[in-house]
Parts: sequence; structure tokens; C-alpha cells
Amino acid sequence: MRHVGILGGTFDPPHLGHLIIAEEVRHTLNLEEIWFVPSQEPPHKDKARTSAKQRVDMVQHAIECNPFFKLNTIEVNRVGKSYTIDTLTLLKKEHPDISFHFIIGADMVEYLPKWHKINELMNMVTFVGVKRVGFELEPPYPITLVDIPYIEISSTMIRERIETNIPVTYLLPEPVIYYIKEKRLYEE
Repeated sequence: MRHVGILGGTFDPPHLGHLIIAEEVRHTLNLEEIWFVPSQEPPHKDKARTSAKQRVDMVQHAIECNPFFKLNTIEVNRVGKSYTIDTLTLLKKEHPDISFHFIIGADMVEYLPKWHKINELMNMVTFVGVKRVGFELEPPYPITLVDIPYIEISSTMIRERIETNIPVTYLLPEPVIYYIKEKRLYEE
């Protein structure tokens, strides 16, 4: 049985915080790979600022230097809201030899009771909660907790910096910065 981590998200844009989380979980839990799964339309967020194709391209650029990181477009290939239960049902059907570890942030750990079909999900996947400063993790379900280095970066902050012409150097992988500049993303 292979062990693979899944890091889902809007990735609008993908930043170094995402990469740090993925690498820390991979190393700590001795996972073979981390699959980055950009969402088409997340059920709990507003619409993304960039197209699914642009976000897929940015993720590809962000992970290109790490052989343990892979891109999986299962959610962007589906139309409409992306529910984790639907994604994992398909992934488990396509990859019966893989034990999946679904990575979520501390903010989402507390939100788990509101997830669509959470009890079924708990039987399908191992949830991995990454600890963040400011969140006391008292999960309502059994999950694996992983400490990560504290780094305060968010996609929202990066978009705001780009909109107001503040540098994002060292917050994003360089290939992502070049892509954003080339496509003129997030500008006013």
C-alpha cells in the first residue's frame, strides 16, 4: 500500500506556505508523494480570482523542483462545487492501492463537523491537521496532527500586495512570480 498526501486548495496563487506544509507533512509522516489538487469551485469560498487553467499552471510552476510533489487536476476537470467526498470517492476508485492522507489547516480542523458527509470521509481517508499559531487544536474527530514552522503567508495577502505594487519576492516560488507578471494577474 502506497501512502500519498493530498493538499487541496484554490491556490490563487500557490505560495511558499503551501510548499512548506506539503514538505513538512511528507517528511513527518514518511509519505511517498504529495498531490496538489487545485479546486474548481470551493464550496466554502468565493470564486477564485484567476481561471482554473491559470491556477493549475501556477501550481505546476510552484512544484516543478520537488520530485515528491505532483499535480492532480481531478477537481478542475469537474464542473461546479468541489466536495472532498466526491474527490476522494473518485481517487480511491482510480487508486485502490493508495492510502490517502488529506491535509488541512488548523482553521479547517475546527470546521470539520460542518463538512459534507464528514462521517463517510473519516472512513475513507486519514485527516492530517497542520498546527498554526493562534489555533488550539481540539479536533472533534481523530486526526493526525503535524507541527509546521510558523510562516504567515496567505494568498489573499499576496494578491493585495500585487494589487498595490508591493514586492512578493521570497513569498512565492520564482517561476510563479514570473508567470503572474507575464499574465498580469492580480493587477488592479
